[in-house]
Amino acid sequence: MTHWVYSFSVGKAEGSARERDVLGGKGASLAEMARLGMPVPPGFTISTEVCRYFYANAHALPEGLDRQVDAALSQLEQLLEQKLGDGERPMLVSVRSGARESMPGMLDTVLNLGMNDDTAAAIAKATGNAVFAYDSYRRFIQMYGSVVMDIDASLFEDEIALVKANAGVARDGDLGEDDWKAVIERFKRLVRTELDEDFPEEPRVQLWGAIRAVLKSWMNPRAVTFRALHRIPEEWGTAVTVQSMVFGNMGEGSATGVAFTRDPTTGEDRLYGEFLPNAQGEDVVGGARTPHPLTRTEQTTTDIAPMDIAMPVTYQELRTVAKRLEDHYREMQDIEFTVEAGKLWLLQSRPGKRTPRAAIRIAVEMAEKGVISKPEALKRIDPASLEQLLHPMVAPDIERIVIGRGLPASPGAATGEIVFTSEAAEKALTDGRKAILVRPETSPEDIHGMHASQGILTTHGGTTSHAAVVARGMGKPCISGAGTIRIDMEAGLLITGGKKLKAGDVITIDGTSGEVLLGELPTVQPELSGDFATLMQWADEIRRMKVRTNAESAEEAETALEFGAEGIGLCRTERMFYDDDRIRAVRNFILAADDAERQSALEQLREMQKADFLQLFEIMGGLPVTIRLFDPPLHEFLPRTVPEMHDLAAAMNIDVERVRRKVEDLHEINPMLGNRGVRLAICFPELIDMQTLAIFEAVMEAGEITGEAVVPEIMVPLVAYERELKYIKDRIDVIAASVVNQWGRSFTYLVGTMIELPRAAIRADLIAESSEFFSFGTNDLTQSTFGISRDDAAVYLNEYLRKGVIDRDPFLTIDVEGVGEFVHMACERGKRTRPDITLGICGEHGGDPASIAFCESAGLHYVSCSPYRVPVARLAAAQATLAASEM
Repeated sequence: MTHWVYSFSVGKAEGSARERDVLGGKGASLAEMARLGMPVPPGFTISTEVCRYFYANAHALPEGLDRQVDAALSQLEQLLEQKLGDGERPMLVSVRSGARESMPGMLDTVLNLGMNDDTAAAIAKATGNAVFAYDSYRRFIQMYGSVVMDIDASLFEDEIALVKANAGVARDGDLGEDDWKAVIERFKRLVRTELDEDFPEEPRVQLWGAIRAVLKSWMNPRAVTFRALHRIPEEWGTAVTVQSMVFGNMGEGSATGVAFTRDPTTGEDRLYGEFLPNAQGEDVVGGARTPHPLTRTEQTTTDIAPMDIAMPVTYQELRTVAKRLEDHYREMQDIEFTVEAGKLWLLQSRPGKRTPRAAIRIAVEMAEKGVISKPEALKRIDPASLEQLLHPMVAPDIERIVIGRGLPASPGAATGEIVFTSEAAEKALTDGRKAILVRPETSPEDIHGMHASQGILTTHGGTTSHAAVVARGMGKPCISGAGTIRIDMEAGLLITGGKKLKAGDVITIDGTSGEVLLGELPTVQPELSGDFATLMQWADEIRRMKVRTNAESAEEAETALEFGAEGIGLCRTERMFYDDDRIRAVRNFILAADDAERQSALEQLREMQKADFLQLFEIMGGLPVTIRLFDPPLHEFLPRTVPEMHDLAAAMNIDVERVRRKVEDLHEINPMLGNRGVRLAICFPELIDMQTLAIFEAVMEAGEITGEAVVPEIMVPLVAYERELKYIKDRIDVIAASVVNQWGRSFTYLVGTMIELPRAAIRADLIAESSEFFSFGTNDLTQSTFGISRDDAAVYLNEYLRKGVIDRDPFLTIDVEGVGEFVHMACERGKRTRPDITLGICGEHGGDPASIAFCESAGLHYVSCSPYRVPVARLAAAQATLAASEM
């Protein structure tokens, strides 16, 4: 019989940390802690196989599951000497989700299950605390009603508000026994009104309802969105853990909290976190109450006692188990805990989410102390997360108008218009406007708005609230618990210190300091030194592939060098012509009436290009510079509308009809497949001759200035026929000979091509006869392989992703099975003709970690990416080398 259910209790467990794929993250964590003898409430986990069966069989459950659950439940009852639904010694359980990878707040949980009129009375009698018993009962109805019975959660809150108003109190904690009994009756009437059925009193009915609800939550919209953002496969499914309840809301001596074994923002080696006295777990992560710090070092106000003062014995016990767990896992841990009447219980321990800067500090410190190896430290860092360290922070010397303060939940600075809803954040993104999502607190339903915004500001919650955890995972700045700010959602106002800001007003949030600032503030780049530099050094020692950059300007080249670029892998020369002064010269060339006008325009362009290339050669100081010859169709440089044509004609003092005819002559139905690249070079060879001469003259001048030999790499784009490349290479060689003759000294240069058409990959052996290097232009190679335009594909590719037709956008991560096959083919055939041919990639995929791993497998010599992705590529290349060595 298939093993569906795995039990655990202190000192023993049927599973372990190695079985995350079966038990999910939570179940595996509980099993491992139980094996270690940690104080874990006993329970059992229903495997992820059940979830997969559930969705493959129209929400049916597998035969035999009920018997295994009954057996595990009976074993749990015997262990605790309690019974589910018993009127004397009732057992209560939680039913929790547990995906293989952490999905905070995305899936559902039900607490206090087993509560009914009889068990509530029994608990009140046993504890001598009727308020606790009936508060727990109403929490169960409220949670079960919204999660399992799908009743709007706000309707339950409305009922509590009415009872508080009748009682004349403002806080839930001020309600008494009779008040909570009144709330319970109102909740039951609400269920009957909404669903025309009674709330279930039978605990086993409750249990199976909760199990099904947790399984169904795997496919709720917020979970689907989260998985798509974090590339978590749908087929993994979630486990379901049923665990005996422990209560942090039993009064004095009880609490609930979250602890990190290191500071998740900075990586500092100290216990960090929050707790709430007399509360349950959802009170902390839900953000409805602002929690207390664990230690006095985190204390920001003297009227809230930290845990090390309020509960010193339990705090020391927590420190001890936290250290033991980090030592065991050799990794920073995120620990959920409950204190019930002075007894510490651990509910989960998992690798803690952290900022990229903290992740680097932790990995480097652990490696330097010998806890982990340098390769393991490298593998622990998500390369894509490094980009978050490379973006601006608020300038330190600028005047700040601070309009509020909160907890620094996720570092970095963000500026944008205030929006109060996730829908408004998405609308702003669509309109091209930057937005800051401002809310009392966020919920999992806000995931799309958080993704669309530049940063998040909440007035409630702590640094482990939903907003904080999700923002850190997304790398977005976030401030939580900004209690000095009030948000009037109905009026659409942010009210603070006498100021009233409305939707559309601009603010800046500093997620590092926790300050909310008025207006848009200038920013500065962070310094990439210390632990970051150490990690990059380790990556450079290990990686095989070189990392170049895509750059056309001096600023881009200098930035890339600072980030560790080892040359320029793609200089798109046409981008040098887009300034007003330069585009005028290109238009003069296109609209020239005769050879003399055309030659005059070309001479003007040659001087501009020579200055550009000279600057790049000087900056790169002898490193490789790959210059792609003119690629786009000429009509891109001409006006599109009639008024623009008239303006151009007037500026050039020519007849507008001449402009109109040229626009018409150059018009193409499908420019992506039109007269561009090498085709344009063959039709207008004088344009390419000009660029080649400018390159070689800049080489000669740079050599005299720097004293170093410059070896340019001239790249011919969009080659399909081997004779196309030979035609252009012959012209380049002629111009090179003339420059040698003029300057009286020789120089070295390379001529190669971009492989961006399927035919070029197929004929790579013949093309390599004239090509000393191949650079894979995977943007166009993807377009031509799929027969789609990346400029128009977003609509249907997003649908493909949403409906599971594809797993990844092929323009973001290389399509290994299709496009990748052409890359492999071209590499193999090119090396057959020219064994020493240099192979690289210069499309957007050159900065994508998954695509870089493919490049390693294909044997490429370098990747080239945008300047800000150079550190990403350096680390990803090292990880790819390590992965290849382990195969």
